[in-house]
Amino acid sequence: MKDLCLHTSAINELLARYGVKFGIYKNGVFKEQLFPFDSIPRIIKKEEFDYLEKGLKQRVDALNAFLADIYGKKHIVNDGVIPEEFIFSSSGFLPQCDGIVPPKRIFSHISGIDLVQSKNDEWYILEDNLRVPSGASYPMIARELCRRSSPQTFENNRIADNRDYAQLLKKVMDNVNTGGINVIVTPGRYNAAFFEHSYFAEKTGAVLTTGSDLVVENDNLYYVDFNGKKQRVGAVYRRISDEYLDPMTFNEESVIGVPHIFSAYKKGNVAIINAPGNGIGDDKGIYYFVPKMIKYYLGEEPILHNAPTYLPYYEDDMKYVLDNFDNLVIKDVAEAGGYGVVFGSSLTKEKKADFIAKLKSEPRRFIAQEIIDFYDIDIIDEDGKRVPRKADLRAFVLTGSETKVWKSGLTRFTRNEGSFIVNSSQGGGFKDTWVLLQ
Repeated sequence: MKDLCLHTSAINELLARYGVKFGIYKNGVFKEQLFPFDSIPRIIKKEEFDYLEKGLKQRVDALNAFLADIYGKKHIVNDGVIPEEFIFSSSGFLPQCDGIVPPKRIFSHISGIDLVQSKNDEWYILEDNLRVPSGASYPMIARELCRRSSPQTFENNRIADNRDYAQLLKKVMDNVNTGGINVIVTPGRYNAAFFEHSYFAEKTGAVLTTGSDLVVENDNLYYVDFNGKKQRVGAVYRRISDEYLDPMTFNEESVIGVPHIFSAYKKGNVAIINAPGNGIGDDKGIYYFVPKMIKYYLGEEPILHNAPTYLPYYEDDMKYVLDNFDNLVIKDVAEAGGYGVVFGSSLTKEKKADFIAKLKSEPRRFIAQEIIDFYDIDIIDEDGKRVPRKADLRAFVLTGSETKVWKSGLTRFTRNEGSFIVNSSQGGGFKDTWVLLQ
């Protein structure tokens, strides 16, 4: 591993040359930046990963059951497990999807589950990402470059090979394909994860397209190549948010979507990966109820636990949050990427009063969590020194004919001492994740 660390700068130079960047589009400005790689890997022992694997499969199976139910009979609401108001007030719930059953009844084909490990070695789920989770390509290409730079490191360590993600992804697409080719739809190069879109198209053999390359005729979706030749599309791995997917159904101002694709999807003529409407499943407020979902749908006790979470929506939880405000982190359920996160202890007296007033007036808008002291992982700082920094893990769970957990993952870390915000959009870096085979 020491040899690998010597190649950190060279690997980052190669990542830059290959265009492995992360773009941020915020406040009308697009900024593209390197996603810094640190060569000291996160190492997960086999028995520890086996435990995580069971818990992650259980969680994603329950979430898929929830999505099928909430856009179907809504038993979990009718039985009082989740308040009706909590579902229908969520911006992630799309009434247009009500009653639609996607191919093979799979809603979340690719789930990105964010976890942290506490200093007492307990793992906690921080967040479920079921819409358009990104990040698997970064450890894949980083591992590829590390193998070239230091082949002996991988000869001397028994590590699960992470190159199988592309095959797992292709199997997921093939499993739900309704007849035709597989395509990956990208908003274009100004999307934050454009590198990933093109990389997966190359690795899976899917056609990389934009919305303008696709056309719907007679409720079937077709890809039109540069010669004007049409090919039927059976599965779309879309990297476009729900609201921009189809201007005829959602945001009419969208210029990156595919007109009438939702009609083809409703007729069962094309699979969309991940299914539209999944946002209700990764609403930060709904996160609170996932342990209840596991018991309700699977009849099992949760293997992996949420971070201790409180809903100000409930009177008792509101009281707890107000009494312990300085010791909690409060999250806006509508925000992502590390935005909308407030540590109670960081607010001035005046700002705290303003925030509490907002919390009381919009209790559905927020969740509060106990602050988990993340496990520190060493990184190499800008001066070449090894220093400890907070890190999380995004695990990727793929659901096709069965649910599988990729034996790797995206470890993100903060480069700022004392910070708990590890998101790439907040300037964080990433590591490879080694899953040991013995």
